[in-house]
Amino acid sequence: MSALVAALAIGSLASPPLRADEAQDIKDLQTQIQALQEKLAVIARKQEIASDDATAAAKAAPKVSITDSGLVVASPDGASSIHVGSLVQFDSREFLADGGGLSNNGFFLRRARIIIDGKLDKFTSFQFVPEFGNGSGGTATAVAILDANLTIAPTQAFQLKVGKFKTPIGLEILQSDQYTFFAERSLVNNLEPNRDLGAQIGGYLGNGAVYYSIGLYNGIPDALTSSGNSDFDNDKDVDGRLFFTPFVNDKESDLQGLGFGIAGGLGREKTHSAVTSGYKTDGQQTFFSYGGAVYTDGAVWRISPQAYYYHGPFGALGEYVISALNVRPSGPSALPKTKLENKAASITASWVLTGEDATYTGVAPAQPFSWVNGTWGAWQVAARVEELKLDTKAFNGTSPLASPITNANEATGASIGINWYLTKSVKITQDFFETHFHVTNLTPATPQVLKHSEKALVTRVQLSF
Repeated sequence: MSALVAALAIGSLASPPLRADEAQDIKDLQTQIQALQEKLAVIARKQEIASDDATAAAKAAPKVSITDSGLVVASPDGASSIHVGSLVQFDSREFLADGGGLSNNGFFLRRARIIIDGKLDKFTSFQFVPEFGNGSGGTATAVAILDANLTIAPTQAFQLKVGKFKTPIGLEILQSDQYTFFAERSLVNNLEPNRDLGAQIGGYLGNGAVYYSIGLYNGIPDALTSSGNSDFDNDKDVDGRLFFTPFVNDKESDLQGLGFGIAGGLGREKTHSAVTSGYKTDGQQTFFSYGGAVYTDGAVWRISPQAYYYHGPFGALGEYVISALNVRPSGPSALPKTKLENKAASITASWVLTGEDATYTGVAPAQPFSWVNGTWGAWQVAARVEELKLDTKAFNGTSPLASPITNANEATGASIGINWYLTKSVKITQDFFETHFHVTNLTPATPQVLKHSEKALVTRVQLSF
């Protein structure tokens, strides 16, 4: 329009003198052009304001994303967020050559969890995980609260965690359920505590090369998946862990995936409730339990050297544990008190056949399964050897702490498995577990499960996000 006005002005200079009516027409046109310019300026300003408002609204709106990692809602600045995910594991168990008489073949909802976690600001995070599955494969259907905790982390080197969470002892226990090499953890985990109520401090030192944690907990018996929401005595346990990954920051080193450390705990327990409900095989059958009247009374301690190594498609994990406790054949006045030391060890190795990296947090397929595109996800094979030995003093005397007829005093196992990662969220596993038992006094009264080696074929379909 400015160009049009200029052209009209130049035209008026180059043209002969105008008549009065022509001059009036030009004046009217100039007035109309000026009015149009003012309207355009108003429209441009409105558009500018609308754009600014839209930008401000976008900055103020929460960020929502739905991916194979679950649903995430975050504040505009990312300081606060909440993640909602899930873990569902549907199992089939079949026991081969077990001599008959056992009704343990079938389908099981091993785990069914809603996972809610997030952060409230840059320093505070939380976790809440209810369990709707039946745990070890029994008949219980009540909802359990597995994790409910709050972490305050002013720095990487100092983090305070309170609530209900995994105690810092078992290396394989600390690995999330969806990432384990096999459908079931090793025999070692029978001698370690799992989730408990307490308070813990920990953090990373040396730019992540050292991790430490130490905490005060209510204390729970061996092999308990999750404690109740209260304590069973006045005594407490102190559990801790020191773990080294010295080459974690050296991307060129073949030892970048090496980690090793030691964990343990010490405390006192004095009730019937502090006695384990039983030790289970890889097929989740009980092969040992104390007598119903056995009473824990005195010091308990555990120690576990542990290590893992991951390099390219190779992964391995091993740990050894001693679990010691003082027990009586019945209540607190019963004598004598016996100190027991039970021991277990395992080592697992794996190889990703399709070449992806094996890690402590699982395998991510480079090409998810697609029938149309002819891609098959990631495939991994794994093998494991393991052993658990019970202290022989548990079977001695006229009033043994555990029956030498109905319990095994030793279990040794070997397992092979194959894992198919269709996508990051969907995994199908096929495992074969074989466990051999040693029974001190094998009689017709010995349970059927202990008269034969356990040969368990376990298939799992898993969804996690």
